[in-house]
Amino acid sequence: MKRSTLIASLFALAVAMLSGCAVTDVHRSQQLDGSARWALLPIANYAETPQAGERAESILTTLLHQRGVNMLTPAPRSDNGGLPEFDQNAALDQALSWARRQGYQYGVTGAVEEWQYKTGLDGEPAVGISLRVIDVNTGATVWSASGSKAGWGYSTVSGTAQQLMSSLVSDMPL
Repeated sequence: MKRSTLIASLFALAVAMLSGCAVTDVHRSQQLDGSARWALLPIANYAETPQAGERAESILTTLLHQRGVNMLTPAPRSDNGGLPEFDQNAALDQALSWARRQGYQYGVTGAVEEWQYKTGLDGEPAVGISLRVIDVNTGATVWSASGSKAGWGYSTVSGTAQQLMSSLVSDMPL
């Protein structure tokens, strides 16, 4: 009895170590129509890494296409002369207004909370991301998910982000 419990515990520990550290929370409220018109709204960047929001948008576009969201159009960005957008709420409001005027049904947005390599000998990647789908007409959030994930020393930040975002998007009710 003790030996089988020990083996099962070691196996569970090994699986946990190999999968990296990840925490995810998902809120589902309704079935989403993947064939509807979707707008890719700005993803806010609260991380210290420049353009982490844009990097997350690029990954999210691919993941949504893989899930069958084929009519996904990025919202136009305001021209700041190459400078970062400091009022990220205003940028989201502007993009959401654009999506309403254009007749989109859903807007997908979110925030990057962390996008970095941890300090130390191994320099493991660490990513924290929140995603949400908004009903463009009402402004209501119809789906949301957030998570964080740490990779291993040989992993990349973008690869860790892609794994995390893939896990989040796979729970999207399409």
